Amino acid sequence: MSLRARFRGAGILFPLLLAFGGAACAPEHARAPKGVLIVSQEQQSSWIRNFNPLTTATSARWPTLAGVYEPLFVFNSVKSQYVPWLAVAREWREQNRVLRLTTRRGVLWSDGRPFSARDVAFTFDLLRRFKALDRRGVWGFLDGVTAVNDSTVDFRFQRVFIPGFDEVAAQLIVPRHAWSSVVDPVAFPNEKPVATGPFTEVRVFQDQIYELGRNPHYWQPGKPRVEALRFPAYPSNDRANLALVFDEADWAGNFIPAVDRVFVKRRPQDHRYWFPLTGSSIFLYPNTTRVPFNDVRVRKALSMAIDRNLLVDVALYHYSRPADATGLSDAYSAWLDTTVIARGDWVKHDLARANSMLDSAGFRRGPDGLRRLPNGKPWNYEILTVSGWSDWVRASQVISRGLAGLGIQASVRTYDFAAWFQRVQEGNFDLSLGWSFEGPTPYNFYHWLMSSSTVKPIGEASMGNWHRYGSPEADRVLGAFEREPDPAAQRGLCNEMQRIFSAEAPAIPLYPNPSWAEYNIRRFDGFPSAANPYADPSPNKFDRGDLLLVLTSLSPR
Repeated sequence: MSLRARFRGAGILFPLLLAFGGAACAPEHARAPKGVLIVSQEQQSSWIRNFNPLTTATSARWPTLAGVYEPLFVFNSVKSQYVPWLAVAREWREQNRVLRLTTRRGVLWSDGRPFSARDVAFTFDLLRRFKALDRRGVWGFLDGVTAVNDSTVDFRFQRVFIPGFDEVAAQLIVPRHAWSSVVDPVAFPNEKPVATGPFTEVRVFQDQIYELGRNPHYWQPGKPRVEALRFPAYPSNDRANLALVFDEADWAGNFIPAVDRVFVKRRPQDHRYWFPLTGSSIFLYPNTTRVPFNDVRVRKALSMAIDRNLLVDVALYHYSRPADATGLSDAYSAWLDTTVIARGDWVKHDLARANSMLDSAGFRRGPDGLRRLPNGKPWNYEILTVSGWSDWVRASQVISRGLAGLGIQASVRTYDFAAWFQRVQEGNFDLSLGWSFEGPTPYNFYHWLMSSSTVKPIGEASMGNWHRYGSPEADRVLGAFEREPDPAAQRGLCNEMQRIFSAEAPAIPLYPNPSWAEYNIRRFDGFPSAANPYADPSPNKFDRGDLLLVLTSLSPR
């Protein structure tokens, strides 16, 4: 998912709106033929032609990861269910050491060649041979992948690892006949993609605009009904928001402050939005390798100093809600343990209790009112966040004010994204905002929050677990979940994960992030909405294929 799209703010939108007055540039709609959907998902000053769905070395153009290429199963995060896609059936065999998938018959690649299970085996072998392509780490648990015949593929596991299905299911598949001659698939730009998705034809590609047309051989009869996707280059979030407000774009996934007033009110008959709380959860991460953040009493006291109601008001315009003691977003509503939520009072604002907890932990205030470490050093920390992400910056300011009530000096320090990301990945921080890591079940979420196997040494980049926390108790439950195929037993183990998280508070949950989606129904119908929640509505939601459910449901009016 585009990190800029997922978390960005819009700090200067209102002044720009005033500057534009009631008009904007000539609407892109005026130049877009019927059936061409204009999307704002990436903010770039110019486009680089890259449609490689496997590499992490460069950024593939949207919607390469769910629109050009397709996974074996789509996970519908709103309904919390798998949808068969390039595969239609699954079966665990040999005491859950072999996963057998049956692939869909009748699927053609966009060049007219037949798709088969042999393409699936070839794709996974590419990931084995070029480790830089294996971004889901499937070869950490796979032992081999074999095409039994044209419609059957077996995945042999090194050990019983039931969550491995989630990562196998989400893998995008490339054609063996087109990629077998690619010498370096990591650097391959794949400028003319051959794929199975609904939009595969590069009709236009220029510095400032590109356009993808329909796959002439798409396997879903009559779909997609949209003729093409068009992408103008908007160099900033504010310019992208203006394009949306002034009808230059049909669909976007932006943070817009006061969206009813700024966006809906301008054309109430056509402008719509839906922000379900199915994005990742936003956390304040304390670096648990550093004193005093290695003390659970300190982490819970910091949490109780934060006024989350004020935070979601000031930073998010009430688009979200305060996090509960599980840390889970609404994407996991079917998994929530209400007992843990009811008992998790450490996420409630209670400054008096927080101060008392720090006093009892032996962290006393000095004559200047500041808390002291055992060596007498005052508590003076930085809260790291990303410059330009105005929602995160405002949230950090609310947190800083709350910590001041505990006798903690906490200044807000902003970095550009690359510098911030490097610091948190390497564990070079005291406190930092950050997101969670999601999956079809809470397993992945808690794995990256508490598993000892994800803890890296300070200085070594970590994909997740930036706070460097490992829990022996969580390791036991996560390990049991990995071996458990029964859904009812999995649910009980997930309840245990929630209990352990609430007891140990390895990180401080703030709020579930909305899945941002704004759209204009003047030219297209079929967007998901609160009234018709068939899928996640955001163009940013593509990591497990949600986006395909929307792209194959939209229709020109």
